[in-house]
Amino acid sequence: QVHLAESGGGLVQAGGSLRLSCVASGRIVSMYAIGWFRQAPGKERTFVAVIGQNGFSPSLADSANGRFIISRDNAKNTVYLQMNSLQPEDTAVYFCAAGALASRRLEGFHYWGQGTQVTVSS
Repeated sequence: QVHLAESGGGLVQAGGSLRLSCVASGRIVSMYAIGWFRQAPGKERTFVAVIGQNGFSPSLADSANGRFIISRDNAKNTVYLQMNSLQPEDTAVYFCAAGALASRRLEGFHYWGQGTQVTVSS
């Protein structure tokens, strides 16, 4: 069993920044890949970023590339998503998820957090 808790969402103006945190608990948490996904109202949940076990193979969606940074601190069992140059199109509920592989597919992640709201005003 893995428990995930996101935090750091909020309301920002376009061009602003937020840092999301995902705190994980459970056995051998450092061996799981942690992904970030987002879902806007009426939209599908889509991939944003993922970082592999032990911090290997960070990967970003094209929409996030150049603006977002994913990192992890295994000592704190925490994965961060630094989001810069935010745009209104980034508005969504952001979820973190744990899985065995550094995948971009939702089905590869079996543990999910409750989500944190990110709202970007124009």
